[in-house]
Amino acid sequence: MSQPPTTETDDRYWIGFDLGGTKMLATVFDNQFKKVGRARKKTKGRDGMKAGLLRINTVIQDAMDNADISADQVGGLGIGCPGPLDLKKRQIRTAPNLGWDDVPVADSIEKEFKFPVTIANDVDAGVFGEYKFGAGQDARCVFGIFPGTGIGGGCVYEGRLFRGANCTCMEIGHIPVMAAGPLDGAGNAGTLESLASRLSIASDAAQAAYRGQAPHLLSNAGTDLSEIRSGALADSVQNGDRAVLDIIEHACHHLALSVVTVVHLLAPDVIVFGGGLIEAMPEYMLPIIEKEARKRVLPSLQNVYEIKEAKLGDDAGVMGAAALAKQMVDSSDC
Repeated sequence: MSQPPTTETDDRYWIGFDLGGTKMLATVFDNQFKKVGRARKKTKGRDGMKAGLLRINTVIQDAMDNADISADQVGGLGIGCPGPLDLKKRQIRTAPNLGWDDVPVADSIEKEFKFPVTIANDVDAGVFGEYKFGAGQDARCVFGIFPGTGIGGGCVYEGRLFRGANCTCMEIGHIPVMAAGPLDGAGNAGTLESLASRLSIASDAAQAAYRGQAPHLLSNAGTDLSEIRSGALADSVQNGDRAVLDIIEHACHHLALSVVTVVHLLAPDVIVFGGGLIEAMPEYMLPIIEKEARKRVLPSLQNVYEIKEAKLGDDAGVMGAAALAKQMVDSSDC
């Protein structure tokens, strides 16, 4: 797909890997972060950890083949992983959607290909991608909020991911926003995830459809949560299901509270909203979030931040992971 570089200043390639719940995506970038190769496969995590690690390596090799490069031309690989991580061991502690625990993902890749590997939480990788190449470029502090099945958060501060000593952090989806509210996936009551995630919105929308309050959603997607995804929700709103719009607006009020919390704690230059739910209907969600947040932010902090829609879509994670790998390698070269 591309020819090896011919100049001394353009002699390394970087690979970004997105280990999602349903897909594995590897993308090869040249030293200017132009996309030169790509490969993807279904995750099939339930086949077991060993099979999963072999599948990861196969996707990486396929991406290098697609780019017409060899492993010795790769400067490094970054991988965005679901679930909590052990950053010192460079392992996935647990990935419930994949059925994996204590996964030595970095060691497995390095053993096979002999280039350096860095790991990050998948949302962290996406936020770093937006900082480097998307909506958060040139900002001192970028905070990302990504509503999906849960609600992921990430922060880049002065060019570095904000993380714990040996773990990821910025678990904004588990911040309580309503006393004695509904339970989230971790069993905590009244969290942002339990009130404003795509799964929470879909659950409320399914009830509205069942009650006859969302006829378009009922005819288009039914009441099965697996069918009520971001596109179905957006289509429902566009076709006049007022009950679904009300549900989404209610979720946006809670997302606005998360903005207020972030601004009061960090005063970020940019707050990036991304993920499939936001991408499906930014014109509905972001103005409400912006308006409601402004009502509650302290006057002294009213003008320090902007709310922006993520720009990179599915490329955010792989671009951010590859850029993290380059940052790690360049830092170790100093």
